[in-house]
Amino acid sequence: MFNLILVDLKQSVASWRLWTLLGWLEVRQRYARSRLGPFWLTISMGVMIGSIGVVYGTLFGQKMSDYLPFLSVSLVMWMAFASTVSEGSTAYINSGTYIRQASTPKLIYIFQVVWRNLVILAHNFLIVILLLAIFGVKSWETLPVFIPALLVYILNGMWIAMVAALLSARFRDLPQIIGALIQIAFYVTPIMYRPEALNRFAFIVEWNPLAYLIDLVRAPLIGQMPSVLTWSVCICITLVGWLLALSLTSRYLKRIPYWI
Repeated sequence: MFNLILVDLKQSVASWRLWTLLGWLEVRQRYARSRLGPFWLTISMGVMIGSIGVVYGTLFGQKMSDYLPFLSVSLVMWMAFASTVSEGSTAYINSGTYIRQASTPKLIYIFQVVWRNLVILAHNFLIVILLLAIFGVKSWETLPVFIPALLVYILNGMWIAMVAALLSARFRDLPQIIGALIQIAFYVTPIMYRPEALNRFAFIVEWNPLAYLIDLVRAPLIGQMPSVLTWSVCICITLVGWLLALSLTSRYLKRIPYWI
């Protein structure tokens, strides 16, 4: 059942030089002739975190030393996830010329999107490092947990991008729908506010899988250890999601050139 997609996955991983190069060139072309290059993303993200942090931190009565690191990690990680899913939905469509003309592994275009957003994440993550340096690291013991948490986070963004890319190649209205859903998800996920702030509407967080994913990567950086429930939910989502993505892609892999 998975033979076709597993071969494609193996070939895509083996072609890492191609998709890393393509992803990096896209980032460079986007900021061609700019002195700061991709660091304009970091500056705009820093301005957004600073302005939102001051306004919402004051409204929520939060200590800036606690709220700004919380907000920075939340926004930086969310933007990476949202961009991966949103750009992933058009991965096959935007690469239609290459797919129709050359017999290449299809998943390299998903890897390309993921890699490009990881490069941007690395630039934006400088803001998190700066704020942690200013306000201090809450717990050095929890910091190493961020590495496996980030891996789980990336894997989830990747399988969602795979499903979105496949379905969007077949249904061209889907990228716009995905964009709208991402906006809704932003407001119902505890990114600008703490999960406990919802009080009697806490079920919105409890039943929101994205809340667990954000908490998984955010908690270690703000001095908290992700709970067993958070790990369990995220790992289950990862396993079920990848099975779904591999199953769908394996079944319809050969139809992608005809759809685009």
